[in-house]
Amino acid sequence: MTSDSTPERDIRVLVVEDDPVAADAHVMYVGRVPGFVAVGKAHTGAEARRALERTPVDLLLLDLHLPDVHGLHLARSLRAAGHHADVIAVTSARDLAVVREGVSLGVVQYVLKPFTFATLRDRLVRYAEFHAAVGEASGQDEVDRALAALRAPGPAALPKGLSAPTLERVTVALRDSTEGLTAAGVAETVGISRITARRYLEHLVDAGRAARRPQYGTVGRPELQYRWVTGQ
Repeated sequence: MTSDSTPERDIRVLVVEDDPVAADAHVMYVGRVPGFVAVGKAHTGAEARRALERTPVDLLLLDLHLPDVHGLHLARSLRAAGHHADVIAVTSARDLAVVREGVSLGVVQYVLKPFTFATLRDRLVRYAEFHAAVGEASGQDEVDRALAALRAPGPAALPKGLSAPTLERVTVALRDSTEGLTAAGVAETVGISRITARRYLEHLVDAGRAARRPQYGTVGRPELQYRWVTGQ
């Protein structure tokens, strides 16, 4: 007995990320979303090209800052070589204008560093809907609706009360500190209250982008010191 329909194939994803710890986390995140499978990871643009020669994929989860090439330059060269995988760009707030310019290169979504599993899951679910809709589209109107759904704003990725611009400033302050910072230090550097700084720092810890440890002084209770996780 034969079936009239063919079972849907999982969407194949190649993770391109130079930091090994982050790459492993992204592979794990992809594997937790139904309908997606991470078929490999690459730490450089050259590794990504070799991986695509071995295994065709549907989607690249592509960090824009690779050691040997900018992510959009890689996407452009892959298009020229005949690879047609879509791209979800992993980027920072400073890159958003660049990402918008990358639509013609197959950049269909972006995730803003630092991001959580919930953020990536939202982008992947939207991409899966787009992927299915485009595959079944028979006219321009249906293609337009699929694109509109893909670009519709998703749920807020940050906890209530946190903003992406302030998170970016806290992230930069922590990254630039070789010894780490306390909440008071971040507050002074960024120009926010100590309580607000602690909320952003704890969000970075929860996202795996920062670590904390007690800092013992001569008197009083120890204060928490936060440091950026190397490679993030």
